Amino acid sequence: MADSVERFSGFAALYDEVRPVPPVAFTELLVQLARASRPALVVDLGSGTGVSAVIWTGRADRVVAVEPSEDMRAAAAARLRPERGTEFEIRDARAAHTALADGCADVVTCSQSLHWLDPETTFPEVARVLRPGGVFAAIDCDWPPAIDWEVDAAYERMDRSTRHLEAELGVVPRRWEKSGHLGRILSSGLFRWSTELALSHVESGGADRLVALAETQGGVVALRQAGVADEDIGLDDLRHVARAVLGREVRPWWWTYRVRLGVV
Repeated sequence: MADSVERFSGFAALYDEVRPVPPVAFTELLVQLARASRPALVVDLGSGTGVSAVIWTGRADRVVAVEPSEDMRAAAAARLRPERGTEFEIRDARAAHTALADGCADVVTCSQSLHWLDPETTFPEVARVLRPGGVFAAIDCDWPPAIDWEVDAAYERMDRSTRHLEAELGVVPRRWEKSGHLGRILSSGLFRWSTELALSHVESGGADRLVALAETQGGVVALRQAGVADEDIGLDDLRHVARAVLGREVRPWWWTYRVRLGVV
């Protein structure tokens, strides 16, 4: 099985351009639960190009973006600039080995990354890094966003095809299904309180952005690298349906985010 870091290397620019940026409302929720109006330190695990770290600009004193992929870190360096009193550090490390001090963080987040992280090693590191009363949040959005029923159905067909081909060719790293995140947080015994909730967020885009978004999914990348044709992956079908239905129109994209929370 390929390493998940390799899986998300080589397309950072496109990832940074088309991936959704989580809503700022997440910061408001997490600081309320952490009882810290402005966190001294937020740690973002598997930070990618910084799309999940940038929302803390002006809302935390310091943000450490932990990311093992070199090209993702390079894109994050261009995005994450000191502003409104927030300092950013981009750290070359894995989630289970951050090298941060004990009890240093008010908030630890995993946005679209926890399913690639081994809970047996990740949760103890999260609990070690958080101060008592600190909040851990695993943030994931439902794919695809709600745009149009016919377009969404084409995306779902592509996703099913991708998963089938990944398993058939053995090109998927080990992953933990997102639906089990809360159960694993609870069973770790490391958090005093845990819950799950949903938030919504609206962005916008057209057919080309939607196809580009699909091209940033790790399974699609891995299958293309393995020589699988876009037709077999379902990308051609998605491209055809999206362009036929949307044309050049830009429509609202209705994202649903699942947030699994734990307080140490």
